[in-house]
Amino acid sequence: IAASDPTGGAGLQADILTLASLGCHPLSVLTAYTVQDTRGVAALHAVPAADLVAQARCVLADAPALAIKIGVVGSAANAQAIAELLAEHAQVPVVLDPVLASARGDALGDEGTLHALRELLVPRATVATPNSMEARALGGAAAMIARGCRYVLVTGTHEPGDEVVNTLHGAAGVVQEDRWPRLPGSFHGSGCTLASAIAARLAHGDEVPEAVRRAQDYTWCALERGYRPGAGQHVPDRLHAR
Repeated sequence: IAASDPTGGAGLQADILTLASLGCHPLSVLTAYTVQDTRGVAALHAVPAADLVAQARCVLADAPALAIKIGVVGSAANAQAIAELLAEHAQVPVVLDPVLASARGDALGDEGTLHALRELLVPRATVATPNSMEARALGGAAAMIARGCRYVLVTGTHEPGDEVVNTLHGAAGVVQEDRWPRLPGSFHGSGCTLASAIAARLAHGDEVPEAVRRAQDYTWCALERGYRPGAGQHVPDRLHAR
């Protein structure tokens, strides 16, 4: 459940590539379409909430999902609609990537969307994958878990240092901390890749800590083999295992 990115670097296209490469069949529900290139986002246009719901109910009635991944929601109304859909499929694990801005800093949601993410979607998530800036905007990992999210993986890509430190939090505190060598360059779609890889591993039956560990390994390898299709950021090679 995500927005379209015509560059294929992030969004729905990145989710589909990641899930397919990890042995899953992706079912896609569009929340918004964007006008963007590999340098940044010029515009985002949310689909009406009723259309989002119609897409999801139609496809889920035909092919039940083993996991649900949520990216850019497009609007507060869409966040509310997604929350209602998740309530109808409460047994399915949910990976929430609470995207608030592009890598360049272009806003992908307003204050109403942030509020809806925090109040409606965070409580229904099995795993949320905010970067450190998004985690702070949502009140921090402890607050997110207190709202009902089972696990919060805070990624350190926006923090300084030669290593990227990703920390998985649970109800009892820190579950695990993984350190990865920081790669040179700027990447488009790394968060989408990581969240979708976690969803894929959950669909395959992994427990959350193992799903998170294996998804990080996949994502780092995809970034290491990343390439630059346009004039802007690099994108992960999600088919690196081919």
